Amino acid sequence: MAQATTKKAEEFGFHPGNIVQEWMWDDDVDDGIRSQIENVTGEDLVDEDYDSAVDGVVIWWRDGDAEDDLADTIVDAYTVLGDDGPLWILCPKPGRPGAPSASTVENAAKTAGMNAAMPLTVSHDWNGVRLSAFGKGR
Repeated sequence: MAQATTKKAEEFGFHPGNIVQEWMWDDDVDDGIRSQIENVTGEDLVDEDYDSAVDGVVIWWRDGDAEDDLADTIVDAYTVLGDDGPLWILCPKPGRPGAPSASTVENAAKTAGMNAAMPLTVSHDWNGVRLSAFGKGR
């Protein structure tokens, strides 16, 4: 089980020693995902008030939050992210409370100058979408 947990967290592209910043945490987030990331990196997640460069970003996003706010959050998060660090948007899966429409993340990513990959199942209730800057392949 521990090996499967580590494998799942490694799919995010985080590595031992990475500092991963978490945006828009709330009590509905999947603590299993958070623990997996912390186990792989060996570091606690830092919040959006952390003011140094980070190696990766996770943004928890739910329906009801304005799409323009997501684009702004992506831009803010990207400014503290290292060049090749992974940036993930985590959203409730379709049919779950808070699930955004299929176009929300893609539109916000484009507005922020980013490409959105296909959603990946990251837990029972959450999907993840990895973003990359226009012109950068992952």
